[in-house]
Amino acid sequence: MKSTLESPVQYKLPIGDELIGMNEFIGKKIKLSFDGQINCISTGEKISKSYNQGYSFRASQKLAACDICIVKPELCHFADGTCREPEWGEANCFQPHIVYLSVSSHLKIGITRESQVPTRWIDQGASFALPILRVEDRLTSGLIEKEISKSLSDKTNWRKMLQNDVTEVDLEQERENIFEDFADILDHFEAEDLDEEVIEIEYPVNEYPTKIKSLGFDKNPVIEGVLNGIKGQYLILDCGVLNMRKHQGYFITLEA
Repeated sequence: MKSTLESPVQYKLPIGDELIGMNEFIGKKIKLSFDGQINCISTGEKISKSYNQGYSFRASQKLAACDICIVKPELCHFADGTCREPEWGEANCFQPHIVYLSVSSHLKIGITRESQVPTRWIDQGASFALPILRVEDRLTSGLIEKEISKSLSDKTNWRKMLQNDVTEVDLEQERENIFEDFADILDHFEAEDLDEEVIEIEYPVNEYPTKIKSLGFDKNPVIEGVLNGIKGQYLILDCGVLNMRKHQGYFITLEA
């Protein structure tokens, strides 16, 4: 889903050539039907199964966007001359990146391209976020994240995030703690300290689930229920939660 940082976040679901505003359906019954067709989001070819959230197997093995260094940026191998797509790497990895703190369920450290702020935080369902460092490339941000993650989580508990079980954290104080505790390590990197304000993100949710039931089109081609809200990339229905990013490339129809 496409998102815009407003109060609350505005969501649009791409179906075919249209962008459907989803906020207007909150509190209403919707029906999503999957007709069995999946298309690779890179090549457009019909596939029987998607990999890496929307790609064909061949594309997942060929594209730089699907390489292990996207998940673990500290493993970037561009300098070794083995990048799958050097031009893509230059356009995406050799861009300013932000190291940030966020709270989706608990305090975590994360990184993203500066151009992906605040989209990255919204996609993760963060309630609060704070940029703390700016660096010039993805590898550097990944190396910094790896060091800090030895003491601080770099994962989101998606179930607690969807239940709005959010730990109260003083992000500005945590930023100062990192600058102090990791000063010797950060001195080895070219990184700009940031002094920005905490960003609070409000999501369009009428009711959070008390129990999490995960829904998917592979087992249930027709999913219908009252849309109680949207958070991260999840539709929160009265019958369960549906990860829309996981189903990129699926041909679906929406009725409301």
